[in-house]
Amino acid sequence: MKITMAHGSGGKSSAQLMSEIFGKHFNNEVLSKMEDAAVLNVGGKIACSTDSFVVTPLQFNGGDIGKLCVCGTVNDLLMMGAVPKYLTCGFIMEEGLDVDLLDKLVESMAKQAREAGVIIVAGDTKVVEGDGGLYINTTGIGEIPEGRDVSSSNCKDGDVIICSGNLGDHHACILSHRMEIENNIKSDCAALNDIVDGLFAAGINVKTMRDVTRGGLGTVINEISESSGVRIELDEEGIPVDPEVKGFADILGLDPLYMGNEGKMIAVVPADQADAALAAMRNTEHGRNAAVIGRVKEGEGAFIRTRLGATRRFDVLYGEGLPRIC
Repeated sequence: MKITMAHGSGGKSSAQLMSEIFGKHFNNEVLSKMEDAAVLNVGGKIACSTDSFVVTPLQFNGGDIGKLCVCGTVNDLLMMGAVPKYLTCGFIMEEGLDVDLLDKLVESMAKQAREAGVIIVAGDTKVVEGDGGLYINTTGIGEIPEGRDVSSSNCKDGDVIICSGNLGDHHACILSHRMEIENNIKSDCAALNDIVDGLFAAGINVKTMRDVTRGGLGTVINEISESSGVRIELDEEGIPVDPEVKGFADILGLDPLYMGNEGKMIAVVPADQADAALAAMRNTEHGRNAAVIGRVKEGEGAFIRTRLGATRRFDVLYGEGLPRIC
């Protein structure tokens, strides 16, 4: 069966879609009430983030749009030191979307939500004319425990920057699919609860956290430098990149510094806690390849020490890196 315009009419076909696909996978005590709005129990400081996902293809090595939309929004909450609690989702489906594929994507989304410790409490569907595509918007809410103060403006001279693992995997995976290039590159799509929980459990005074998505590490570092009013120096030799991804990037003229990721983050910590933070990250599933990649200094701007020993300034990504990687 394919999605038709009738599935967006609000009538019997819409109700059938709700019960047979979304209700089956997203069922919980909040959503099952089917009220006009969800009533949530959230106290104290909260973090809220929203994002839209338009990736093509809908399925790729290591994930799919369902998994991706949960990971992307959960990670945005985690980067503020929040404990993710709730998600809402909006599905814009093009006419002709295969219902069996939709079922698999919704199942994947539900599975990832359970693993990330969030429940999906509200949603919406719309059907538009098209050729079988799918777009998903998610909004997330999380609680920020007392005493946590994580912000891009917190960096100070002497702080150390740690990256959670190899860069460029997701970018290279999506581009490989779109160019029909066969390789073993797998997306890093993941929710990073284990890394963030590990850092705080180890008592690390985390100054800043950022997930390295569109625009890559180069863009994130520039944004932190500007927000904190500091100079940041990266060590090119220390930036982790998988050899197969590096070879792929070299062939296509891509720079891993600007390649997108969906399961990598950086943490900025005080120098005297760098070793403990690195150990905490490496002791997790998603941080086992973590590495110290740079330091914060007085001044301004983002710089990188090259393999040849020179130091050059780098800026944010200009132009379009790769459409629809998330």
